[in-house]
Amino acid sequence: MQYKASSPEDYINQVPEERQDALKKLRQTIKNNIPKGFEEGIQYGMIGYYVPHSKYPDGYHCKPEEPLPFMSFASQKNSINLYHSGIYAVPEIHDWFVSEYPKYCKRKLDMGKSCVRFKKVDDIPFELIAELCTKLSADEWIDIYETNLKKK
Repeated sequence: MQYKASSPEDYINQVPEERQDALKKLRQTIKNNIPKGFEEGIQYGMIGYYVPHSKYPDGYHCKPEEPLPFMSFASQKNSINLYHSGIYAVPEIHDWFVSEYPKYCKRKLDMGKSCVRFKKVDDIPFELIAELCTKLSADEWIDIYETNLKKK
């Protein structure tokens, strides 16, 4: 589902009531664990965490007026989705997440390239997500991003 939100609070207030507590907890988990250098806001219609232009003036290469995206989450029709660029760009983080996931959740991992889908709010592994948040600093993410850009 697409929400027209102006702030993370506004976004959460628009989602179905039965998901709001889980989204509030997910937001707080990320905010408590994401390294300094990232900012929170609405990006691409989701609650996003990104490298601001003040730290990385070039912005996102596809859309330079946008800050460099890193992590986000959204309430979709059938799931809550978590997007993490490090899972996509860093094989060691991907492999770590895939191997750790069964320790936190009994359900099969439902994952795309950078997207992890949680069909039931009770299955969101907040502790695992907290640890995932700590895996890359903003500076490390910029370095990885720029290295991958040069390969294209």
